[in-house]
Amino acid sequence: MATHQLQGSLFDQSDDVRLGPLGGISRTVLGDGAWIDLLPGWLSGAGVLFERLAEDVPWKAERREMYERVVDVPRLLAFYGAGEPLPHPVLDEARRALGAYYSDELGEEFATAGLCHYRDGRDSVAWHGDRIGRGAREDTMVAILSVGTPRDLLLRPVGGGGTVRRPLGHGDLIVMGGSCQRTWEHAIPKSARTAGGRISVQFRPRGVR
Repeated sequence: MATHQLQGSLFDQSDDVRLGPLGGISRTVLGDGAWIDLLPGWLSGAGVLFERLAEDVPWKAERREMYERVVDVPRLLAFYGAGEPLPHPVLDEARRALGAYYSDELGEEFATAGLCHYRDGRDSVAWHGDRIGRGAREDTMVAILSVGTPRDLLLRPVGGGGTVRRPLGHGDLIVMGGSCQRTWEHAIPKSARTAGGRISVQFRPRGVR
């Protein structure tokens, strides 16, 4: 069973887990056809949802080869394919709301959901883009809903350059769109200051991983 710890916040302790309107989204143009949309606190009751997901999701610990040895992936993972019910009704609602809001730009629905559980500041993900499948050659979107203790999401141009930093947690939403998966990379670095856990829910169109 996954162990979890959540540092409380005055902003996410409501027992009422619900989504707000998407009208307050603000867009930042990154360059090279990439952009990010940000909406802090889209979800209220984020602390309650964190606890539910930490307990109910069938988390998997994975191992992969790196530098000629097999190492533990420093986070827990889960994946829900197209048509599968998500582990909390508000996530199904979020996927539908995002699909409706971005229908003109995206031209299709968000179909899948990948979940990552960063148990504490030692868990992380290295620089990467979601380029498995269509994301390697087409503009697309990845929408991330974060619950739990905020962690910094870093973005930088492929090949290096200035870094954009966005702390995400407490029901925050970020959407990476346009060419972002091809021309930019993103990462969650380790943090010696973070003791609590964070769960991110990544909504993607079909064929994007």
